[in-house]
Amino acid sequence: MLIIGIAGGSGSGKSTVVKKIVKRLPKESVSVVYQDAYYKDNGHLTAEQRARINFDHPSAIEFNLLVKHMDMLREGKGVPMPVYSYLTCARAKETIPVEARNIVIVEGILTLANPRMRDRMDIKIFVDADADDRLMRIIQRDIQERGRSFIDVLQHYERFVKPMHLQFIEPSKRYADMIVPQGGNNHVAIDIITSMINDQLGNHRSTEH
Repeated sequence: MLIIGIAGGSGSGKSTVVKKIVKRLPKESVSVVYQDAYYKDNGHLTAEQRARINFDHPSAIEFNLLVKHMDMLREGKGVPMPVYSYLTCARAKETIPVEARNIVIVEGILTLANPRMRDRMDIKIFVDADADDRLMRIIQRDIQERGRSFIDVLQHYERFVKPMHLQFIEPSKRYADMIVPQGGNNHVAIDIITSMINDQLGNHRSTEH
């Protein structure tokens, strides 16, 4: 099994990179684990308290559970990935079953910022994008998917997203084996990553026999 970590700032194009990699690999050979599913359950908080949650700080993520699930997948066991809602800040009762497959991609802004997670990864990728491009994507996404107003998004970006990016996410770039500028539009990088995964899978198979 290969565990691949894909990190990068909010709005950098990580999800697009993941989708394009998955599309180019053999069907049924990839499982994806999303760091966003592992936010701590804060459904018990008031609306005012929920508005103050810093989703870009490592303390917002239940890393112990995420690391445990990475270990279980490595052992060939499926895991129940949580379902998290940004609107209620709570986890749903249901979970999404993730199978242990040849390739497991773990995607999220802080996936390379956590040393325990990095230790478990075979390939580490950082998706890089210009801050202005990221902000435009964040504005669009947060208004459409998270029910925020334009002013709310800008205030949230200034208060949480930008300082946390500079403190935790940008520095994690130095741990990457590969940096992908321009996100999902970088077809050359996606070709290289796909070839690298296929090569590593081939090596893994040959050492197993």
